[in-house]
Order: sequence, then C-alpha cells, then structure tokens
Amino acid sequence: MDNSGVLSKVAPVTLAFWIMKICATTLGETAGDLLSMTLNVGYAASSMILIALFLVSLSAQMAARRFHPSLFWLVVLCTSTAGTTLSDYLDRSVGLGYAWGSTVLATALAVILLVWRRTEKSLSVSRINSPRAELFYWVAVLVSNTLGTALGDYLADDSGLGFLGGAALIGSGIAIVALLAHYRMVNRITLFWIAFVLTRPFGATFGDLLTKPTTAGGVGFGTVGSSAVLATLLLGMVLYAHYRHQPARVPARPGV
Repeated sequence: MDNSGVLSKVAPVTLAFWIMKICATTLGETAGDLLSMTLNVGYAASSMILIALFLVSLSAQMAARRFHPSLFWLVVLCTSTAGTTLSDYLDRSVGLGYAWGSTVLATALAVILLVWRRTEKSLSVSRINSPRAELFYWVAVLVSNTLGTALGDYLADDSGLGFLGGAALIGSGIAIVALLAHYRMVNRITLFWIAFVLTRPFGATFGDLLTKPTTAGGVGFGTVGSSAVLATLLLGMVLYAHYRHQPARVPARPGV
C-alpha cells in the first residue's frame, strides 16, 4: 500500500526543525533543572510530574488527525524536560554515574530502534502513518533526550572538557553529520537519528553553559533567566511555524 499521501503528523525535517529541536532540548535542560534543583522538588518527584505531563501531551498528539506544530513541539519539550530529570535521577540518585548511565541509555535506544526497524520495516520519520510507528517514534525521542542529558553531563563534568568544550565537541559532530548528509555519503535515515541524538547533549551542555555560575565555567544566567529566554525564542518559532503551515497531504521525502 502506498502511504505517501497520508497526512503527516510530525514536523518536516528542515533547517528550522533542527534549530527548534536544539532550542527545545536546551529549554528542557534548564526547565528540568529549574524544577528539580532550583525549586528543590527533587529528581524522583520531578520525573514523575514531567512523565505525567509527557503522557498527557502524547495522548493529545496521538489523538490528533493531522500535524499541529504547537502540539508536536510541546511533546518534544516534554520529552526533553522529563529526560533531564530522569537522567539526573538515574545518574545521581540511583548512582549509575554519567558513564554507566549513558551506556545503559544508549543500549536502550539501540534496542528500541532495532525493534522499531524489525516491526515497521523502516525507521523513516516521514512515513509515520500508524499509531504503532508513532509510538515507537516518541519512545525513541524520549530515550534519546534522556541519553543526551547523561552524555552531556559526562562531557561537561567527567571528561575534563567543561561546558564549552563539551558543546564544541558535540557541535563538531553535528557539523560532520551535516556534511555527510549534504554530500549523501551515508544513509539519510541513519544520519537523522545520529543528529537527533547529538543535538540533545549539545542542548544539555549549552543549557549548563547558560545556567551555571561563572565560577563553575558557565555564564551565570541561571535556570529562571535561561528558561525564560529559550521559551520566548521557541514560542516565536512555533507561532511562525503555525503561520507557515498549511494542512495538506505531504508526500514522503525519498530516503528520510
């Protein structure tokens, strides 16, 4: 069956998509820290609250019959914020540490993608036309954002690179992926998921760079100030996406 004309319920993969993804994941880092640390709610309680919000937003997204930019990016933001506190809970409260936490989460993501590929016969994000495929998509997004937090914390705290060094390393990785995609040297689906994972630790390290005090290697904006600026930026981009978006049947892009 040709499903290429099925209404798309996910954002098209464009440059704007990646800018909004980085913004949403950075906001998830600062907002998660705001709830768990600044407001002193704690990692476990914050995770339960944010997972509940994720499930509510995901239910609305799954029930929608077409793509709504605000709803889509709300779910992404919920996965990013929940991923921040979940990672901190596993790495700090449970005591796995950043390295082991990253390893466990990377393994979990690989298993999810493998099961998705074997079940749906594709990891394409432009041909998600069934509830099962959409559920795989969002579970992979949640786990990748949780992994990104752990990896970003490892690079910033345990690797010796610091916040700026960690962001620079991940940023270089993203640039390499972009070059490979431009010259079509590697399968585009593979590159998409590599980039999706890498943008989360980039957001995590950049979020830490914004919020941490200058004595700790950050710029000292704090969780409240950083979250407010990022939320305003993301809201503006979502409103623009609503303005540009026209509900229509979107043909699948080849190879994505």
